[in-house]
Amino acid sequence: RELSEMDAEDKLDLSEMEELKKSERACLEILKKYEFTEWELMEWSEQQAVFNFLYDSVTLTVVFGPPIDGEFFAAHPSRSIVSLDFESFLDEEQAPPPSCLVQRLIFQFIESWGSWQEKCPTLHYLPQALFDISLVVNRCKILGEELAFLERWGAKFHLLETDIKDTQVKLVFSSSVAFAKFELTLALSHNYPSAVLPFSVQTHTGSIGEKEIAAVLSRVPTGHHYLQRIVISIHQNLLQGPI
Repeated sequence: RELSEMDAEDKLDLSEMEELKKSERACLEILKKYEFTEWELMEWSEQQAVFNFLYDSVTLTVVFGPPIDGEFFAAHPSRSIVSLDFESFLDEEQAPPPSCLVQRLIFQFIESWGSWQEKCPTLHYLPQALFDISLVVNRCKILGEELAFLERWGAKFHLLETDIKDTQVKLVFSSSVAFAKFELTLALSHNYPSAVLPFSVQTHTGSIGEKEIAAVLSRVPTGHHYLQRIVISIHQNLLQGPI
């Protein structure tokens, strides 16, 4: 009798696991309908869902509450969401400066939203939240690639040095042909690359200053590879010879 009871319990456990797998697959389908994803689902259980972003350096843990009557998600009763917790796994001491900047901007966005649980009270709101995070992660990831490009190929554009402090990027340009050396400091935010970047200029040699830089930057539209295009435009318009 004991054996048959254990068999029955095992069957029940297997049945529950199967249901949970079905539910996970159905939820995944709904989440992926948004098409644009920068997340990887690491866990989906009765208690919580865990998502990883940006090469596993950012984790979002969504803790579920009780089912909600009359509301459905993936053909199952929808669940309330008790909390959404973000955690960084980037080792800032070991990571290169562009990676640290990217991480700071992502968490700047996360903090700017205030209470995520208020904005995402049930499973119904989760796909949109994941989509919004994915957009910012994607833009910041591209920014990291731009900075890596400038560090590698900057000399082609008379870019002597790229220095990152907190969320500011300092670019040191030097051109013997244009007889100019100056620092351009750009203040980045999680809105990059859709917002014009505040900047300051410090002139070391020559006559290129804030007025000349402002004239060039005003002609560089925001958007994809904004930082890269700023550097290329400064090189083309100011550093090829006497202005």
